[in-house]
Amino acid sequence: MTLDERKQKVLQAIIKDYISSAEPVGSRTIAKRYDLGVSPATIRNEMADLEELGYIEQPHTSAGRIPSDRGYRYYVDCLMKKKQLTQNEEKIILSGYRAKVRDIGEVLRQTNRIMSNITNYTSIVTGPQFNKSSLRHVQLAGLDGSKALVVVVADNGMAQTKIIDLPQSIDEIDLQKISQVMNAKLQGLSLEYIKLTLINEIYSELSKHQHIFNAAMDLIQETLDLDHDEKVYLAGTLNMLNQPEFRDIKKVKTLLSLLEQENVLRDILSETVYDEDGIHVTIGGENKVEELQGCSTITATYQINGMVIGSVGVIGPTRMDYEKAVSIVDFMTLHLSQIVKDFYGR
Repeated sequence: MTLDERKQKVLQAIIKDYISSAEPVGSRTIAKRYDLGVSPATIRNEMADLEELGYIEQPHTSAGRIPSDRGYRYYVDCLMKKKQLTQNEEKIILSGYRAKVRDIGEVLRQTNRIMSNITNYTSIVTGPQFNKSSLRHVQLAGLDGSKALVVVVADNGMAQTKIIDLPQSIDEIDLQKISQVMNAKLQGLSLEYIKLTLINEIYSELSKHQHIFNAAMDLIQETLDLDHDEKVYLAGTLNMLNQPEFRDIKKVKTLLSLLEQENVLRDILSETVYDEDGIHVTIGGENKVEELQGCSTITATYQINGMVIGSVGVIGPTRMDYEKAVSIVDFMTLHLSQIVKDFYGR
């Protein structure tokens, strides 16, 4: 349902105040802190309507109200605007990526550290997953009389090269023929579709050049099946202890135990439908995992040439600062995509 402008302003004020204070919000507080142009009595009436509609709720007998999952969802979908990151926040993020990249795992760990530190929530990142890539092109080219360069390019732009030894009987025409046969049979196929029968068919056709074919196939597998295990990185789990919602030790232990399970973390990041900006917000009871229904998650994907290869996200209380967290996740995935592309482009 669409709320009228006044109800929207009251709901937005309640959510903003509760995010900053973690205390139930009353009509007097709204009247004092937010210039809504109406009396406390009118605000009380609007709050009563919002409660009846399920957008806010009363946690106990006090007069204060807190947002419900439905209220947060309306706020995220209809009222929230992304925050402009401060110069200091941008500086922290960009300076964290300026170090020379030697290992992609190092980049992802640094991404996690930065994200958890700036948001003060728990952050998770999955490593690059290329096993869904398909083959774009194979090329063999002679370097001199005894060696050849094998180049394999995937549809995500990932390229691998290898220098192999050539028998004396192989010339440039043979290399061109091998390239043509392999491209004709394998172009556009992912690793899972390059079946044994198809490989045997090519193997038979190139029976005189099995040594070269084997080297090329090894390189194709390496290119299309990088990091098949899709490692999950986690940072900032102790940030949960800083949130008033998680002062219950039993609750925290259950949550921390859950965050140690890689398969659960992987599901959090993978089983989502992203909006046009590539961001997905899951609020409270929308989480499929029961232990996470007191939390919200903000997830996004990083890409190479438009192909999704991994995900990042933050986990916090439903009372999280959605505007700030969405802006940070969005900014970081943009830069992570470029860094990963540059890394593999080398």
